[in-house]
Amino acid sequence: MSKRRKLRPEEEALWDKVASTTERLHAKKPSFLAETGSKLTIPAKPLVETAPIPIPAFKIGQTASGRARLNDLLPSISDQVASAPAQMDRKSFQKMKRGKLAPEGRIDLHGMTLAQAHPALTSFILQAQMRGFRLVLVITGKGKDKDIGGPIPERKGALRHQVPQWLKMAPLGQAILQISEAHLKHGGGGAYYVYLRRRR
Repeated sequence: MSKRRKLRPEEEALWDKVASTTERLHAKKPSFLAETGSKLTIPAKPLVETAPIPIPAFKIGQTASGRARLNDLLPSISDQVASAPAQMDRKSFQKMKRGKLAPEGRIDLHGMTLAQAHPALTSFILQAQMRGFRLVLVITGKGKDKDIGGPIPERKGALRHQVPQWLKMAPLGQAILQISEAHLKHGGGGAYYVYLRRRR
């Protein structure tokens, strides 16, 4: 930064002449201290001693309701499939749930990855409908407990949870009338009965 040059006497006289013709934009605010000529003092608040507020005795959880709140807001896959309304004949539906109907075809997805299982399931269901099958069994397995030590728990049985979603989506959704968890003799929670629509 360059040093300011000192004004010459004629320049200083010119500046004083110009400055005397100007008016202040903002009027100077009067200072309260300047008017009174005294120093401002703030009176200190007197210290008042108050008695401590007594805290009543309490027990942790005394006001909580007796019913425990579940953290998992999403119903289990078994509950979701079981709560779906029956789309097929009720008598046949009850027979199917009790394992009285024999599946006409089956596919075992157990051990496959999601990428392998999806096309295999799609192909199997569409071919089964073309052959005129009504009831097929889809085996997913129950899944293994995986603890990878992360903060978010892993869902047990990826295929078991994903297969019902695939069965509801296109192109399989139009071919399927009912999905139900299999009876114990056909795999129980590790398999699904899939009841197909008649081929048009």
